[in-house]
Amino acid sequence: MTTVTLRPALPADIAACIDLRGRTRENAVSAARLAELGITEASWSAQVRAGDLPGFVAVAPSGSPLAGYCFGDAHSGEIVVLALLPQWEGQGLGRQLLDATVAHLASLGHQRLFLGCSSNPAHRSFGFYRRLGWTPTGERDTLGDDVLELKLGAG
Repeated sequence: MTTVTLRPALPADIAACIDLRGRTRENAVSAARLAELGITEASWSAQVRAGDLPGFVAVAPSGSPLAGYCFGDAHSGEIVVLALLPQWEGQGLGRQLLDATVAHLASLGHQRLFLGCSSNPAHRSFGFYRRLGWTPTGERDTLGDDVLELKLGAG
C-alpha cells in the first residue's frame, strides 16, 4: 500500500474535493449536481473556513490528486460525506478518514454522530459503516437513505 498523508482539510482543497466526488465508484455526484444542491466551491470553502464543516483529506504521495476525504458538521454531528477514489478503496483509508473526523467531532463535545447510508446491502457503504459500529436508527433521511448513528463516550 502506498502511504498517504492525512491532514485537516483547507478551503483551498475544496475544488479538488468537488472533482473527486464526481469520480467515486459508487454514489458519484458531479460538480453540476452539487451546484444544483447549493454545494459550490465558494459555499463549501466558506463552511470549512468558518469551522462549520471540518474534515480531513488524504493526500497522495505525489501531492495530487487527493486520494479521499471526510467532512462532518460541527454543529449537528453529522458525517456529511466520505469519498475515496476507486484505486484507494480496500486499503483502510476510508476508515482512517472517518476515524479522524469522528475524533474531531467528539472533541467538539458530540456524544452521538449520525449519517445517511444506502439501504442496499450490495453497496460498499452498507457493510462498511455497520462493521465499524454504526447502527440503524429506523429513520430515513431526505434522500431516502438509512440514518445510522454512532454513540460516543462512556455510555
